[in-house]
Amino acid sequence: MLTRMLSTPDNNPPPSNNTKLPALTSLLKNGKLPLALCAIALLIQLGGHEASLWLRYDREGILNGEVWRIITGHLVHLGWPHLLMNLIGLILIWLLFGHLIKRNSWLIICTLSTIGISAGMMFFNPELKWYVGLSGVLHGMFVAGAIVSIKAGYRAEWLLLLLLTGKLAWEQMVGPLPGSAEFAGGNVIVDAHLYGAISGLLISLALITYHSCRRQTA
Repeated sequence: MLTRMLSTPDNNPPPSNNTKLPALTSLLKNGKLPLALCAIALLIQLGGHEASLWLRYDREGILNGEVWRIITGHLVHLGWPHLLMNLIGLILIWLLFGHLIKRNSWLIICTLSTIGISAGMMFFNPELKWYVGLSGVLHGMFVAGAIVSIKAGYRAEWLLLLLLTGKLAWEQMVGPLPGSAEFAGGNVIVDAHLYGAISGLLISLALITYHSCRRQTA
């Protein structure tokens, strides 16, 4: 199953410590994916400028057949502060939603989000020559996690989605959040956040529909 109910309704007694163990076990089991993402991003950062040039999203390179950049570009960062900011975001998202979605589904969400973001930039941002960073994928993961959480019966995630929608609207109308470009060490491509959020929404809805159909036909 895609989702897993981990809380009881408000009129029921609070869960005991024993009922919390499946959530912790699931979180640790699924934790291999964020650990792998962290490790790869760290290795790329240690590779320096040469690794960045070979792996970043590069429009001309992709058009010339260097299709790996569609995915690897999201694991490259401008510098250590940029990487640290995104890894903290990844950890927070995992603590919030990591236990709700199976590892294979998370892998689908992350992979298709990278493709969706890169496709969005290729089609709608032809002036963008190159791009790096995990933030767009993090937006996709956040939206997917919130949607699945709501489907599982949680309600606070509606507020999280509302706040994220406000953030995306601000970025589209005003620009990056104050201080984000300075901390990242370069321009913030806010359209990547929008494409990531849209990708996460579509992918999560598709996965929910797929698993619902499987349960009905089982």
